[in-house]
Amino acid sequence: MAEATRDGQRVAENTRDGQRVAEITRDGQRVAEAARDGQRVAENTRDGQRVAEAARDGQPVAEITRDRWRVAEMTCGRCRVVEIKTPGEIDAIGAAGQVVARILAAAKAIAAPGTRLAELDEAARGVLADAGAFSPFLGYQPRSAPVPYPAAICVSVNDAAQHGIPGRHKLRDGDLVSVDAGAVMDGWTADAAFSFTVGPPRPADARLISVTADALRAGIAAAVPGARTGDISAAIGAVGRAAGYGICPHFGGHGVGRAMHEDPHIPNEGTAGRGHPIRPGLVIAIEPWFMAGGRDGCRIDKDGWTVRSADGSRAAHIEHTVAVTADGPRILTAP
Repeated sequence: MAEATRDGQRVAENTRDGQRVAEITRDGQRVAEAARDGQRVAENTRDGQRVAEAARDGQPVAEITRDRWRVAEMTCGRCRVVEIKTPGEIDAIGAAGQVVARILAAAKAIAAPGTRLAELDEAARGVLADAGAFSPFLGYQPRSAPVPYPAAICVSVNDAAQHGIPGRHKLRDGDLVSVDAGAVMDGWTADAAFSFTVGPPRPADARLISVTADALRAGIAAAVPGARTGDISAAIGAVGRAAGYGICPHFGGHGVGRAMHEDPHIPNEGTAGRGHPIRPGLVIAIEPWFMAGGRDGCRIDKDGWTVRSADGSRAAHIEHTVAVTADGPRILTAP
């Protein structure tokens, strides 16, 4: 599931008593991000020691690294907590990723003319139950959404690009379908999506899906130690723009693992050499999505979730969860 942004900042955060709080707990450590009176504080507690950095008045402060946690204070007083995963944790995310791959395969297997979108959701729930996993989508409600998400997967058809709610709508021959799925197993999360057509594709749909897949491959190839997240964004955007497709700036990739949406945010267009440093152990969901009409505008349906192209053109969305390793990117959601 893509991460929503507003004014370039992540909005998929919980709100409590006027504060935004994102917290991660492991082995007695607690990393909490809070906003109060314009002040951002990142705090790490381990063995009775506390590390705190605050950014005021939009001034960045130095990046610090303590144990496995990297805490980077960015501009606008925003604190980002980026967790570097261990090899064992990456394997655990990969196990969840294999459940996601089975969900996507199950959804495609039953997608045919006359199939209701809700049937794809039922198939996904069956895969999750068999694996002893659950969906991170079901019940998820970022601040931007008026209601919790009511299904286990997202199924978006034709001009709907993302976050479509699977209901009673029946598929028809020639539909372009995008399925986005996630799984949480043993506390670890993976996320992936793909697009396909019901029956033989139109040439325009085949090209749109192919180019989106090319953009994903380009983004994954850029996810190497020593690069920055802007290199991934630039690689994705270059492929989409060369094909003449629209790129909506409001939804993109993200860190993933302990939660569905973690830092860093990864837009589908950006500047090479900018953004968060990429290092081994970073796990991210890379998810290009393009609109065939060439315009960048998108809109959200009255259901508060479904993202559509503003011009009514068809859209494709393809995603993998990827771990950065010293030997290169490792795709954790590949079948």
